[in-house]
Amino acid sequence: MAIKDSLLPEFDQEMAATRRTLERVPDGKNDWQPHPKSMSLGRLATHLPEIVGWVVNSLTRTELDLAPAPGQVWTAQMLGSRAELVAYFDKNRADARAAIEQSSDAGFMVPWSLKKGSQVLMTMPRIAVYRSFCMNHLIHHRAQLGVYLRLLDVPLPSSYGPTADEKM
Repeated sequence: MAIKDSLLPEFDQEMAATRRTLERVPDGKNDWQPHPKSMSLGRLATHLPEIVGWVVNSLTRTELDLAPAPGQVWTAQMLGSRAELVAYFDKNRADARAAIEQSSDAGFMVPWSLKKGSQVLMTMPRIAVYRSFCMNHLIHHRAQLGVYLRLLDVPLPSSYGPTADEKM
């Protein structure tokens, strides 16, 4: 079995759970934070589809530079509405799935680096970057978003089984 064929079922499952969670993000609460040191709800919610978009970079390029030129630094965005959030997610999910489908086993072993200008922050094979930097990172922040939604009394959708809000 090709590596991509073992990854795609999990990818589809995690993307479905992520979309269900994003569909619950309330409009008009982008600035809400559970703590002053926490990301805002809008920033955290936007980060999920952003991470999904990183799958394309990790599988089709050999690096991501957070500071590609002196004075230039990658900046995070924040979308304004749930509709924008879900549309951004859907586009990135489709692009990411296509990148996985087009990857070869040898391609998954190509080294990939996260850089900040001349500083190399990490280098790993693409498969490890996909698993840790993309998928595990996504699942971590999706769970964090679930806590935010719970604190806002928004019913939580199922990820791996029924929630207290959706008994099956």
